[in-house]
Amino acid sequence: MIGSSAPRTLNVALLGCGVVGSEIARILTEQADELERRAGARLRLAGIAVRTMRRQRDLAVDPDLFTTDAHSLVTGDVDIVIEVIGGIEPARGLILAALESGASVVTANKALLAEDGHTLFAAAAKADRDLDFEAAVAGAIPIVRPLSESLAGDRVERVMGIVNGTTNYILDAMTTTGAGYSEALEEAQQLGYAEADPTADVEGFDAASKAAILAGLAFHTPVAIGDVYREGITNVSASDIRSARQRGLVVKLLAICERQDTPDRTHVSARVHPAMIPESHPLASVRGAFNAVFVESHAAGELMFYGPGAGGSPTASAVLGDVVSVARNRVAGVSGPAVATHAQLDVLSIGDVHTRYHISLDVDDRPGVLAAVAQAFAQESVSIKTVLQDGHGGDAQLVIVTHQANDSALSATVERLRELPVVRGVNSVMRVEGGQS
Repeated sequence: MIGSSAPRTLNVALLGCGVVGSEIARILTEQADELERRAGARLRLAGIAVRTMRRQRDLAVDPDLFTTDAHSLVTGDVDIVIEVIGGIEPARGLILAALESGASVVTANKALLAEDGHTLFAAAAKADRDLDFEAAVAGAIPIVRPLSESLAGDRVERVMGIVNGTTNYILDAMTTTGAGYSEALEEAQQLGYAEADPTADVEGFDAASKAAILAGLAFHTPVAIGDVYREGITNVSASDIRSARQRGLVVKLLAICERQDTPDRTHVSARVHPAMIPESHPLASVRGAFNAVFVESHAAGELMFYGPGAGGSPTASAVLGDVVSVARNRVAGVSGPAVATHAQLDVLSIGDVHTRYHISLDVDDRPGVLAAVAQAFAQESVSIKTVLQDGHGGDAQLVIVTHQANDSALSATVERLRELPVVRGVNSVMRVEGGQS
């Protein structure tokens, strides 16, 4: 336990002063009195670590607070360290040094938590200090604490979310305007929703980090970024969007974490990929750059968390919520609950996950084609749910939606289809989620 004679003033060190860090510094300064009433202690900004002193910063704080010596700052006389510099190093080393020196830590670093969260949580437990990270997943949306605390007495079955605003904006633009991927991406970049290099977003790396964190929280088991299957949205076409719409579906990039029971034990899976979901599903109505997380649990049923998933103010809001919580614990002389990893469940590979597929084929328009295609599915024991055929001249298009099946069997079916003489091309393959099997 932390000693009970906590000071009425708590020194706060801030690592990073970009968009989020600047907003945190501003709120800590301008709303100091209100934050003191909420936290039970004065939150004194003791220092701000930056990469360089040459950059001009429009912040109404004492210039002497800035330093390039982050290590000395976090190992000095500070009670709470806020880390918003991102990346793996030096963030990992600084957080470990801060915990070892007796400071509690608040971080928004999803990449680090997904890469090496186990090491950080172990260090926090050893030091008997808090390590809070609400801002690491879905910005201002409160999802970390509901999963780790509010639902701690329930059994979470599935977490499915839109956790990247950039990709949701792009797919939403493609859906509402009919634009192609490149056109929608360019618009997102012009509006500031996408970076000049959008790789981390559009290839699913950002969402995969968040999926690892969500899976670990939901299923009380260590899940790292390497355990998460990942596909981005760069291959999603306007025809995919149109095909989905014709069938009452919407294309979204989803982070999906779920429990899967087998006769011998329970497993979990974590994956990120584009998927078609019914227009009636709550996630289908999430527009623009917003995020949402849909939780299915045994006792509570279905829960939806929705809001802005990125940006300086929303992320700062989540960070400062953690800061107030950590400060209250410091004042009370306690530390908050540790991240639970007692379940130690095996994480399934994508091939062992059960899902459905939407497959679009160009085929010869002649008798026997449908039988040959159906045989390919039967050979992998994949059941077909619906088939739609549109013939035009000597060509035809088949759109097939399957029932749930093992993902590896579905993949093998697609390879069989590619080899059929009657199949001229496999136009698109996309998973279908959120509906009846």
